[in-house]
Amino acid sequence: MKKVLVLEDEKSIRDFVVLNLSRAGYEIIEADTGERALELFDASPDIDIAVLDVMLPGIDGFEVCKSIRASNQKVGIIMLTAKAQETDKVTGLMNGADDYVAKPFSPLELIVRVDSLYRRVMMMKGVTETPVSKDELSYPPFQLNTKSRILTKNGKKIELTQVEYQLVKLFMEHVGSAFSREEIFKNVWGDSFSGDKHKIVDVNIRRLRLKIEDDASSPTYIQTVWGFGYRWGNE
Repeated sequence: MKKVLVLEDEKSIRDFVVLNLSRAGYEIIEADTGERALELFDASPDIDIAVLDVMLPGIDGFEVCKSIRASNQKVGIIMLTAKAQETDKVTGLMNGADDYVAKPFSPLELIVRVDSLYRRVMMMKGVTETPVSKDELSYPPFQLNTKSRILTKNGKKIELTQVEYQLVKLFMEHVGSAFSREEIFKNVWGDSFSGDKHKIVDVNIRRLRLKIEDDASSPTYIQTVWGFGYRWGNE
């Protein structure tokens, strides 16, 4: 399970962050003080991402960031700051943060930043999201041969269009990762294609589900991430 530590002393903001990250498929550990965040981090070595507020009573977010980074070089760290000032950005990055999000921020912006950093953390840890194979991606009962561009389910071939193949390949290369509709569109259609991006993505996902799901009305493999996009995985 993808685990995120959220440090935020304002309950309304913390609840907002926790709700949206939970909907995006993350397991959340909450802390309202820097001291508590460090205790929870020490007790949970499998935390992948830490989302840290800067302005806190007691130990501030910068000190928490510095302490976490000193003990773990691979965890991803995102700073939440109420100020979009250059000094705050530089201070966070100098203390070991990977990214920052300035308040106020949208759920989409936060999830995109966390998803992107999570993928980088997994790459740094050497964790592959699908079995390593040059020409084949596997997620039982599916096998995708990237050389022949053939998808099989339980050994039976599924006919795909070029767009459907690109969608399956994108998802199977990043099992469990949530992609926004914008990210999916950019990866499959590129930047030059015009039209209603959200509608194009949704329609093609619907068509793909009809081909690969046991029950397209209750999908198991291509899951909807509420208010955001889609991810592949039945965990």
